[in-house]
Amino acid sequence: MWFQAKVDLSFQEALVIDQERRNRFILGILFTMVVAGSGTWLAALPGINRIGAMLSAILIAVIYRNVIGYPESVREGIQFSARYLMRFAIVLYGFKLNIDMVIHKGGMLLVYDAMTIVIAITTTMLLAKLFKADLNLSLLLGIGTGVCGAAAIAAVSPILKANDEDTAISAGIIALIGTVFTLTYTFLMPFLPMSAVQYGVWSGVSLHEIAHVAAAAMPAGPDVLAMGLLAKLGRVFLLIPLSLILSFWMKRKGEGEGNQSAPFPWFLVGFIMTSLMGTYLPIPDYVLNDISKASTFLLAAAMVGLGLNVHLSSLRTRAMRPLLAMIIASIVVSTVSFFTLMWFGL
Repeated sequence: MWFQAKVDLSFQEALVIDQERRNRFILGILFTMVVAGSGTWLAALPGINRIGAMLSAILIAVIYRNVIGYPESVREGIQFSARYLMRFAIVLYGFKLNIDMVIHKGGMLLVYDAMTIVIAITTTMLLAKLFKADLNLSLLLGIGTGVCGAAAIAAVSPILKANDEDTAISAGIIALIGTVFTLTYTFLMPFLPMSAVQYGVWSGVSLHEIAHVAAAAMPAGPDVLAMGLLAKLGRVFLLIPLSLILSFWMKRKGEGEGNQSAPFPWFLVGFIMTSLMGTYLPIPDYVLNDISKASTFLLAAAMVGLGLNVHLSSLRTRAMRPLLAMIIASIVVSTVSFFTLMWFGL
């Protein structure tokens, strides 16, 4: 009887501990959701709306970490958000991609888009080696610049086995610098010697995020906005082959160095499936809009989990040279795409 009572007590204690762990796990997820909600609210305010919900959420998380400290008691839930919510957000992100429109109407735009990706990654990595910058962080920035900003960084980070801090830093930098470029494009628009349609395509081919393209092209009218988004969707489409190439490269690199090879990015299969569903199934526009908002919010929540790993001291020591390489690469992409459009047109 005494032994049975002791066993029952131990079992009850285990249940209590397990329940407490589940509670902390849920609280960790809720913590990232609350911060993401705060970032989304801030991003709706005049002036701040230029930087977007993701960057606002990251900034709140970074300030929290460096002023208050990391909330260790809910770490598991936060890490879950940073890893798995991010993958789920990328899957939902696929609904934004109209594959049929890109393939049948993109035409020459896909060539320009591929050019942008090659120039962005190559220029960033060459400058990173020249500046002796952190190559892992620089590669993430190059991919974000070439493809589709923070979403591309979130998609390739698991493939490249990037740590949470590098992912958060690069996503924040992309959002911030992309906003600066967007404001610059909008200011220059009336003075550029190109047609409105060419300006829209230039925005879509060279700016960092979908939101940046929309903000830069919208003042020129709905037709210009449509062309800009079409050009941008081509770059999102090219994220699929780029991710597969990176996965193959990491697998070869792992085998060569005797390390464990990179796992196949199965969430990209979900990304492709949702892209096909959004393209060919009769899903109402309001449903797609709600899915798009959910994707953005979940990605912001994931970025909170990543932002909590950022040390400002390491940001100063590790990020400045990759940042410089990325800014120069962005200028090169804008300049080359501008003159290519001027000379060759669409």
